[in-house]
Parts: sequence; structure tokens; C-alpha cells
Amino acid sequence: MDNEQILDHIGALVREERALHDRAGALTGDEKARLRSLEAQLDQCWDLLRQRRAKEEFGKDPDTATVRPPGDEAY
Repeated sequence: MDNEQILDHIGALVREERALHDRAGALTGDEKARLRSLEAQLDQCWDLLRQRRAKEEFGKDPDTATVRPPGDEAY
């Protein structure tokens, strides 16, 4: 996945997250779980994008960046 694809995926996740936030008062248990999942996926995507950009900046192969488990992102 290249940077543009990651950004496109982030955009899709954000749109879904916003739609759920718009219904915040009426979320079902499954929707609340989906919202938590979206938040974790967004964290992972942003982390992957930061890794790729850092590797590019220092002349390394951005394709060696990896998705880390949720909650394991280094900031």
C-alpha cells in the first residue's frame, strides 16, 4: 500500500467514524464496538503513514514499514 492508498483508506475510515459520531446518542452495542475498531484502525493507518514518510526522508524503502498491533504505535 502506498501513501496515497493509505490516505484514501484513512478518508474512508474518517467518513464512517463521523457518521457514527453523528448518531452518538443512539448507538447500538455493535456500533460502539465498530467505532472503537475504527479509532484503532485510524491510529494504525496514521502510524504506518508516519513510518513510511520517515523512511522516505532518510532514504530507506518505505515499503518496509509495517502495521503495528493496536495500541503499539510509537509516538
